[in-house]
Amino acid sequence: QVQLQESGPGLVKPSQTLSLTCTVSGASITTNSYYWSWIRQPPGLGLEWMGAIRNSGSIYYNPSLKSRTSISRDTSKNQFTLQLNSVTPEDTAVYYCARGLDVNNYAAYGYWGQGTQVTVSS
Repeated sequence: QVQLQESGPGLVKPSQTLSLTCTVSGASITTNSYYWSWIRQPPGLGLEWMGAIRNSGSIYYNPSLKSRTSISRDTSKNQFTLQLNSVTPEDTAVYYCARGLDVNNYAAYGYWGQGTQVTVSS
């Protein structure tokens, strides 16, 4: 059974960097052609795909967030991480990590973490 678990601080101050880690069990992030993605949902709004890393190590970003986003992985720990720089209150959202076959087709994501609430506030 594939499981994903997000971890990181729930409160980040404006202008600081948001850092989250997704720990994966039941599957390796270095095998098969899946997109290991970060997806967020601000309050009252829809899902927004932020970026992904594939088994090969190739990284893809949402163009609207690319200048502030960095995704990396630690294959020894079977984890991938998200960093979002210069956060503002508009970055307040529930952040999910997920595994999918297509970056923008949420129906193609078969496994999701439970989500973690991140609030940007001073």
